[in-house]
Amino acid sequence: MKDAAARSWGRYPRLSPERTLALRDRHAALPGGESSLLPFGNGRSYGDSCRNSGGALLMTRGLDRFISFDIDTGILRCEAGTLFDDILRLIVPAGWFLPVTPGTRFITVGGAIANDVHGKNHHGAGSFGRHVRRFELQRSDGSRPECSADENAGLFSATIGGLGLTGLITWAEIQLERIASPWLAVESIRFGSLADFFAISRESTAFEHCVAWIDCLAPAGQRGRGIFTRANCVGGLCDGPPLPRSRLGVPFTPPIPLVGGLGLRSFNRAYFHRPLRRHAIQHYQPFFYPLDGVRDWNRLYGPRGFLQHQSIVPPSGADAALVEMLDTIADSGTGSFLVVLKNFGDLPSPGLMSFPRPGTTLAMDFPWRGAATARLLDRLDAIVAQAGGAVYPAKDARMSGEHFRTFFPQWPAFSQYLDPAFSSSFWRRVMSEPS
Repeated sequence: MKDAAARSWGRYPRLSPERTLALRDRHAALPGGESSLLPFGNGRSYGDSCRNSGGALLMTRGLDRFISFDIDTGILRCEAGTLFDDILRLIVPAGWFLPVTPGTRFITVGGAIANDVHGKNHHGAGSFGRHVRRFELQRSDGSRPECSADENAGLFSATIGGLGLTGLITWAEIQLERIASPWLAVESIRFGSLADFFAISRESTAFEHCVAWIDCLAPAGQRGRGIFTRANCVGGLCDGPPLPRSRLGVPFTPPIPLVGGLGLRSFNRAYFHRPLRRHAIQHYQPFFYPLDGVRDWNRLYGPRGFLQHQSIVPPSGADAALVEMLDTIADSGTGSFLVVLKNFGDLPSPGLMSFPRPGTTLAMDFPWRGAATARLLDRLDAIVAQAGGAVYPAKDARMSGEHFRTFFPQWPAFSQYLDPAFSSSFWRRVMSEPS
């Protein structure tokens, strides 16, 4: 298999190719004789947490079978390489939905567990790991423990958010969420400042899904302005706009980034001031997965790729930290169009190394421009660390080991559950620096 098939979604960093081993049978033994192993799903992690340079990748997309689906209780058991997209095709017509979903439906169940993904409903549903009932973990010693909150609880907690380092998830059982229809009643609100964002968030507790886009390059007096979107599922039949029959696509990688350039400030201004439809009925696909409508959109960032910086800062210091981060971005002379802001709730994740925690999360995409980008992201990391927050490993490709250990002080306890045959480029990077 070519190296391109094992790239991360951000296409950065460029690493030496791994040996790729396709898995087709969940009952088969793990391959031996490799320097290290790492499960690889559909490559939607942004940085190097899904890469294993110099080792081997266990390509899990062949493990894509449904094992059981109880249409009355909404309990689904499937193999770990099954895509969310395939699950939705099965369960939505039956009146069920994924309990938590990130911004793409092209991830695997195993990847969702390994990164303990979150969605627009974290304030009410928590992370994906809260809805995982059990799974089988294949270890390099030949054992296959079934893990749940009551059985092999330590491995269960370490594997949720554990970045694929505790072994290979072969199958998982998930509790789905009942829905009345695939349609949502969506409300969009333009706001002028971070203070307005927090005020609208406090008023939106009755809404299941909440998220905001903000203009990170707005003038100083309007910094933090944006558009708040909130939604609830609606019952019965609805006349919504028809879904597009085919997805647009980016057929090639342009020689330079087509996003994040000199026109970004004007683009953000126009996007903020565009005519806004306050209330709308929307199908779940464009609401939850707007970028999935553009196939290979990551190519727009050019041949050097891009990095996403997603952080969480606790409620006590969120306002000040966000202002400082936005000021730092504006002062750097760069910026991001894709800037997502949302509040996480208080529901704890069962994952020992999970990223979601109470606070406000900010996610931004930056084309990789070398040292200037690295300096900017290092400054953002320092602000997050000072505020007592964390950076999301699934989106990272360059945070320091010191910052990682600050963001995840529970890493020594997690290390006890590592499978000695499993590793990743990310883990070796953040663990190579002395404490």
